[in-house]
Amino acid sequence: MTRVLTVNAGSTSLKLERYDFAAAPPPLADPPAPAYAAQTTAAEAERVLAQAVAEPVDVVAHRFVRLPDGAPAIFRLDRSADEKIAQAGADAPLHDAPALRAVDILNKLCPDVPQFAVSDSAFHRTMPPAATTYAIPAELTRQGLRRLGYHGLSHEYAAHRGCTLAGLDIKSARVVTAHLGGGSSLCAVRGGASVDTTMGYTPLEGLPMATRSGSVDPGLLIHLLRAGTSVGALEEMLERRSGLLGMSALSEDVRVLLAASDNPAARLALDVLGWRLRASLGALAAVLGGVDLIVFTGGIGEHAVSIRSAALDGGLGLGAQLNEQRNAKATEGRIESDTSTVAVCVVTAREGWQLARAALSALA
Repeated sequence: MTRVLTVNAGSTSLKLERYDFAAAPPPLADPPAPAYAAQTTAAEAERVLAQAVAEPVDVVAHRFVRLPDGAPAIFRLDRSADEKIAQAGADAPLHDAPALRAVDILNKLCPDVPQFAVSDSAFHRTMPPAATTYAIPAELTRQGLRRLGYHGLSHEYAAHRGCTLAGLDIKSARVVTAHLGGGSSLCAVRGGASVDTTMGYTPLEGLPMATRSGSVDPGLLIHLLRAGTSVGALEEMLERRSGLLGMSALSEDVRVLLAASDNPAARLALDVLGWRLRASLGALAAVLGGVDLIVFTGGIGEHAVSIRSAALDGGLGLGAQLNEQRNAKATEGRIESDTSTVAVCVVTAREGWQLARAALSALA
């Protein structure tokens, strides 16, 4: 029996799961229920991690958003690796620092248990140069300044699980996956491989998010710097005071904004999110030359019925139509209408399952 504890640390939350393997794991799209699961705030990390390892575990797998350039998709953590991750993690300040804190806590609680870092970007390493290259001087591209993409664990699982639910073959299907949550991104998947995504060198690029701006005109940022905004203040604004929170001046929580129907700023924030979603879904469908399946996952993607409706308003010009009754009731499953020419699914995110499989393969 191999007991794998998975740690998914975010800026404000901590998700833990344990999977017990007595044999080879089942297929990616057919996950078992975890033997143990817990979710808490970052402030409670030490207490909850102690509870999680009260029963012995054999290996720990951590999700890391930003790993050093050239790092393997999964590798064992030690002091040298931790230092290198800390340096690279400056480009993902909301995520890698909490993950390293969890590593440190577990090193003290169970120093003999091996811990592994699992890349959240590795799935996107199949993107072609045309998708990864910024239109900046080539010498900068050669230094590693290119589009990397994130939410790879979630996108890969969502594509496989969605194809299973829709009765499609992942080896030939054209899929757009929408991971919508505190952080949000879309991914174009062909033949089970990522060919494009909306996030870039950092998790700031792409869709508007809870507190992150998503893509903005670089000239606007230069304007703010010239006007006296410091680099630190600009980073803090883009990471923590923008997105849904910044537009609404009310909340970063979609549930709060949906409930504030009489607040024009809240309505505008939701309208901007829906608009950008439609534009980006259409763009990735064009990259694929058409789409067979659209998958919604993540906290917003799984639960916000009206956001899914807004994302597919007008069918994207592709005939993607929702059945509103199915959409309103879905927890996981198909939600397209009988006349839709594109399958549409809701998939429950299972990043912990992805982490566990990665750790098990590393041990093997």
